[in-house]
Parts: sequence; C-alpha cells; structure tokens
Amino acid sequence: MYVLVAYDVVSDRRRARLARRLVDFLPRVQKSVFEGEVPDQRFRELERVLQDGIDPEVDSVRIYHLCRRCWGSVLEMGRGSLPVDSRDDVIL
Repeated sequence: MYVLVAYDVVSDRRRARLARRLVDFLPRVQKSVFEGEVPDQRFRELERVLQDGIDPEVDSVRIYHLCRRCWGSVLEMGRGSLPVDSRDDVIL
C-alpha cells in the first residue's frame, strides 16, 4: 500500500528517534513527512513504531493511505519534490 506519514512531535529527542526509525520504512519527502510503498505485512510494524515513538498526550501522527489516482494527482513544488520517474517503480 502507498502511504504518507506526517507527524508533529514536541520533543526534539523523540522526533529525531522517530525519524531515524521511519527511514527503515519510507523515504523522507519533507522534514516531518515520509511517503512511499509499504508492504501490507510491514504496515502493522510501522504502526507499532509510530505508537511507541510518540507521547499521545502532546504529539500527533497522521497516516494517509493514497490510491493510485489520488497519488497521481499530488502537486509537488520546490526542493522537496520527488523525481518524476520514481513514481514509475511503485506498484499499488
């Protein structure tokens, strides 16, 4: 499945730790946004990493599941844009 993960983590230490863990699952597209293909069997592991990596009283995480049509309509601008050809490798 293709997902976008965005987070708002108050603590610098928790935020850095979470970012280091997320790169094992998805490429970073912005400072607090990761996006890409996650095999179904790894998605539950990703959810656990996110749950364990935040303080739910002050932090938040949003996970968006993107269908091929939705993903194809993402408008990208600036330095954080993904290379156009990187989308060709994704199988949804």
